[in-house]
Amino acid sequence: MRNDARHTIHTVSQLARLSGTSVRTLHHYDAIGLLKPATVGENGYRYYGRTELLRLQQILIHREFGVALSDIPALLDAGDPDRLTALREQRARLEQEADRYRRLARTIDRTIAELEGRETIMDKQLYEGFSPEKQAGYEAWIVERYGRPAQDRIDAGKAAMAAMSTDERQDWMAEVAGMEADFARAMAEGAGPDDPALDPLLQRHHAWVARTWKMGPTAEAYAGLGRLYVENPDFRARYESIRPGLAEWMANAMAAYGKRVLSA
Repeated sequence: MRNDARHTIHTVSQLARLSGTSVRTLHHYDAIGLLKPATVGENGYRYYGRTELLRLQQILIHREFGVALSDIPALLDAGDPDRLTALREQRARLEQEADRYRRLARTIDRTIAELEGRETIMDKQLYEGFSPEKQAGYEAWIVERYGRPAQDRIDAGKAAMAAMSTDERQDWMAEVAGMEADFARAMAEGAGPDDPALDPLLQRHHAWVARTWKMGPTAEAYAGLGRLYVENPDFRARYESIRPGLAEWMANAMAAYGKRVLSA
């Protein structure tokens, strides 16, 4: 039976669900000329075919690697050999990252085994899979965008982590993981990011950030942290892996909470 996937036409809402993006994002890509629909019906609906689906896939791949939207058209509109070269290079980078994550997973498994009393791991095995270069680049990215106050918060966070015992550090990480799951659940249940019913959860999250920063984030700083979740490729990938669209949803929820509660 012939595969007719290349002949399937999708509306903008169907493509949003299929790709894990938002309708608003697709509208934005259309407005800036990055991803135009194949056709626009008399009813104003946008329709996307196979060519547009492939282009969106490549846009999302480039975004995963932190390429700015303004730089993506030059990559997509290059000749086929250049496009294939870029994809092959990105695939090689993914393989390297996949290997690093496998080593991190083994490190976590060993740590769990030690904490459960099943084995003792060597000191150097505690840090297998971590990337100092990636962490340094991540911190530089934050400081570049948010200035010196961001460096102060990074330093405070490092100091807070260093002062924790192993059990305290695990509890700290488990707490944020639980809140992230609660955010994803609220989103899945249809809560809007500006819903005041989210205030107890956002209050817990704000308090967790305050303990990390050693100071309570203002409305502006809390909203800025939410934007960081969307703009930074690593944070965005983390939240999108929990639930597609969660990064942007959380950013909007944090901004709304700041206006509703922190600015009051």
